[in-house]
Formats: sequence, C-alpha cells, structure tokens
Amino acid sequence: MKHSSIPSARSVVQHCKAKGLENVVISPGSRNAPLTIGFSEDPFFKCFSIVDERCAGFFALGIAQQIRRPVVLVCTSGSALLNYYPAIAEAFYSDIPLVVISADRPAYKVDIGDGQTIRQDRVFDRHIGYSANLRQDISHSTERISYYAPQWLTGGSVDRLQQEVLTFNVQELNKAINIALKERTPVHINIPFEEPLYDVSKAPPVDPELVFNDEESNLEIKMETFWDVWNASERKMILVGVNPPNTIEQQFLDVLAKDPSVVVLTETTSNLHHPNFFPSIDSIIAPVEKLEDNATVFKKLQPDLLFTFGGLIVSKKIKAFLREYRPRHHWHVDSKKALNTFFCLSHHFKMDANAFFRDFVQGIKPISSNYYRQWNALKEHYLEKREAYLNEMPFSDMTVFNHVLKSIPPNYQLQLANSSTVRYAQLFDQDPSVKVYCNRGTSGIDGSTSTAIGASMYHKEPTIFISGDLGFLYDSNGLWNTHIRPDFRIIVVNNGGGGIFRILPGKEDTANFETYFETVHGLNAKNLCQMFGISYRSSDNQKSLQVALNDFFNESNKPQLLEVFTPRFTNNKILLGYFDFISSEIINH
Repeated sequence: MKHSSIPSARSVVQHCKAKGLENVVISPGSRNAPLTIGFSEDPFFKCFSIVDERCAGFFALGIAQQIRRPVVLVCTSGSALLNYYPAIAEAFYSDIPLVVISADRPAYKVDIGDGQTIRQDRVFDRHIGYSANLRQDISHSTERISYYAPQWLTGGSVDRLQQEVLTFNVQELNKAINIALKERTPVHINIPFEEPLYDVSKAPPVDPELVFNDEESNLEIKMETFWDVWNASERKMILVGVNPPNTIEQQFLDVLAKDPSVVVLTETTSNLHHPNFFPSIDSIIAPVEKLEDNATVFKKLQPDLLFTFGGLIVSKKIKAFLREYRPRHHWHVDSKKALNTFFCLSHHFKMDANAFFRDFVQGIKPISSNYYRQWNALKEHYLEKREAYLNEMPFSDMTVFNHVLKSIPPNYQLQLANSSTVRYAQLFDQDPSVKVYCNRGTSGIDGSTSTAIGASMYHKEPTIFISGDLGFLYDSNGLWNTHIRPDFRIIVVNNGGGGIFRILPGKEDTANFETYFETVHGLNAKNLCQMFGISYRSSDNQKSLQVALNDFFNESNKPQLLEVFTPRFTNNKILLGYFDFISSEIINH
C-alpha cells in the first residue's frame, strides 16, 4: 500500500482512519496529490471523485445527512476551496458534520503572484465549527525551505523542529475531528505542501496520537417544575421542524396525540405521522388570515405553551402567527442549540428529543380543553375543500405535485429542492413510509441535486428527487459523476422560470420582472440527460403525466428523469386560488 512521503499528509489520513471517517469525496488537483494518494490507496476508505467542488461539497453533505457521521472533503489549492462554501454554510445551519481538508501553497508563496494561491487559512470562520491551519513539514523539501524561508530552520535541528511541527499538527487534527464528531458541524483543516507532491513510500505510517472526546454523563433535569407548567396549560402547541426519520419513538407521539389540550403541527420534512397531527400548516392558517376579524380567532388558537424540536421551519405563516401571538412559554429541545425563531424562547433542554420525551411523558397528564377541537375543525374544513379544488383545477404545478406525491412507492427516500418545490409538497399528505429530506439550513437552490445523489449512496431503498427548473439547471453539474444509481429518479417541474416570484408581493408583468426576478428561459433537460446518460421523458398535461408515472418507478438499468412542463402564467393564479377556495365558507360564515 502506498503512502505519501509528506509527514503531514500521512498524519491526516491516519487520523481520519483511526476515527472511522471512511467516506472521502475528492476533487482532482495537483496540490492535494499527497492526500489523494493516501486516501485512495488505502482500502479502508470509500473514495468518490467529483470534479466540481461545489457539487462535491453537497454530495458529501448528502452522505453525511444519511450516515450521521462526518464525511471528508479533499480539494486542491486556490478558488477550488471557495466552491465548498455553499455546502459548508448549509452543513453549519443543518448540523451536518463535514471535515473539509484543503491543500495549500507554502505560506511564503502566498500573495507573491503564484497561480492557484489565495489566503486559505480561516477562510470559513463565520460558518465553521473549527479552523485548523497545520504547519508545513520541515523534514520534507528542506532545501527549498532553506532557500525561501531560512528563518524556519533556526533554533534547532531539522528533526527537533519537525517534531514540534508534528506535535502541533496532531493537536489540531484531534481537536478539529473531535469537534466534527461531537458537535455535528463542519470543520476545516488547511495543510500547506511544498513540492515534490507525488513522492510515495511503502513504509507503514506511524500510529497517530489520538485524543477522543470524553463521554459526558446525561444532563440531569429537574422535570417537576416543567411538568407543573405543562399540566397547567390548557393550550399547548408542539411544532416540529426538519427531523430525521425514525428518531422519535411512536409511543411518545401517541401520548401527545391523545391529549385534548395538545396540537402537534408537523411539516413534510418533520417525518412524523399520526392521524391527530396537523400537517399542511399553511392550509389551516390561510383561511383564518382572510377573516375580517381574524385577531379573535387567532387569539383562540394562540398557545399558552409552545414546544419545539427539530430544525428550521418552512411555513412562513406559522412563523408570522407565533411572532404576533406569542406564547407565555417557549421550550426547545436539541442537544446542541436553540433558535429564538419566535422571539420568546424561555428554556432550552440541551438533550436529544427522544431522550427528553422518555423522561417527560412520565409526569404529564391530559387535561380538559377544547384546544385540539378548535384546530381540528379548521383541519377538517380544508381537507374537504382541498379535495374539491383538486378535482376541478386545471393542469398546473399543483396538479403535478398532487399526482407525483401520490405515485411514490412505499419506503422511498424523497429529496426535495428548495423554493416552490418544498412549499408545494407541504400542501399534500405523505405516505408515512417515505423518508423526506430538504436542505433547509440555508434554504438555497444550489446543491439540491448533488445532495440527493450523495444521500442515495447510503439509502437502502431508491431515491426520488423533485426540483423546479431553476434549481435543477443551477446544479446541473451534480449529474457529472459516476455514482448515480440506476434506480435514482428525478422529476423536474419546468414552469419556464422562477415561478415562485409570481406568488410573492411585488409581482409585475414587465420585462424587468421577467428578466431579473422570474428569470424566464426556454431551456429543458433533454440534452443534459443525453450527455450524462440519463433516460429522459417529458409531459405537458395531466393525461401524459399519469401515463409517464405508471412505469416511472419500474426497475431500469439507467437513472430516469421526467420533465413536466407547466403553464407559466397560470400556476400562481391556481395556487392563490386554492387558498381563496379553502377560505370561502369560513369567510362567509
């Protein structure tokens, strides 16, 4: 087995191996050759080659999302590193661990006019768990160092100076990787390499000096005070954001669902299901917004106690409601952080949500209340009205999501792009066996395709990815890899531009609006599919969509993409008409 002759490169590879970081996503380059040799020559590591660093970052994020352990990213020097930034920001806000390892030029060659050389150290500081800038080896290419930086060789022998470098680097490597493991966050390790870069050695590397995180005892919380507040509150709301599948025991959910003083509001990305829960939050709140005296109804729906867990919330309507009608208490459960989304956070239970419920449900009691009944009346109303509207509406984006979501086979993984895609998905019921993911940390349209492909690597069942046209085209390089499974499915809803901007306030039918907001285009995915070896089919009406979906999920020897063209000028009218329709009887009541 080959190893790089550069000590710091060998040390990095050995630390990753010793701490079980087996997945490595490598983007090709020359300066990172010592790392590429070390990772790719060792059979312990599963290496993926992704050329585009922005796509590589999201591909790695998708893997880490599934395995819930850090994934290593390796790139060359210069602007290559900066292309990781969108994925790093998403990982930072989604609590997904990445170990970003960048090869760098020696410090004495930065800012002197060398190519592919930028200030790489601490470049992600505002969105990273830790930045480790390793020291350059003294024992490698000593002659060059004596020429360019002779001051580095003063104060001792080469062996002693190299030992100081090794000691420093080991401390930084241990700290960075431990933070990624413990805090579920991205970290950056920057390593300067002097040439030669490709020299190898067959001698086994020295075992790394490992430091692991100390095991922490479970935080003891005196629940009595919180039980008293809970049991005295007649209106309790549980709101769940992004939540990985199968992380909360069903028995705890059943207890909460039976309490008439509790309403549990979920989103598509919550991955929680119960007949008494309230999905499609916007469909419940929109009719109340349209009431002349909506303040009276909202005050009845206002919780005394808000309990949240999970990641970021998609629904703008629930955020607006809870910011205007704040609860007296807001508790959040998360082992890492609590976001004051509604400007009324009163307590953070710093622990795993499932562990919290295991203790908490022992002391709570159902109490008499009409709170659930009030919310359920609104839910039953919109369900009845929604069905009527779906049966009469013309072909549109909403039609596509209605049919596509119903067609997804059981146990599939569903990856959603951002913007209108995830918001349309919120309006429909999901098969509880389908696992749903979306990059909601920063909610950007960049990288959704790459994330979905990466996530599919470690999901036993097939994956379907649904995207709008702009998001798909934006990340089209995500298809440029050899790792796409033949059972991977893509649906692109092509409405000719950024259709969501026709729904937002400020829409104008002007050339400037179409160019700078809606971004009208005449592109399609057909030639992209041909270039990347993906089977392509298209649809532009309800009948052809249903025909295409009949065998879309059948076994195949290539990934499949279905592009559905929808009417650009009517999609927004149909969606806004939906909210008017489900509100009509309440308004006229």
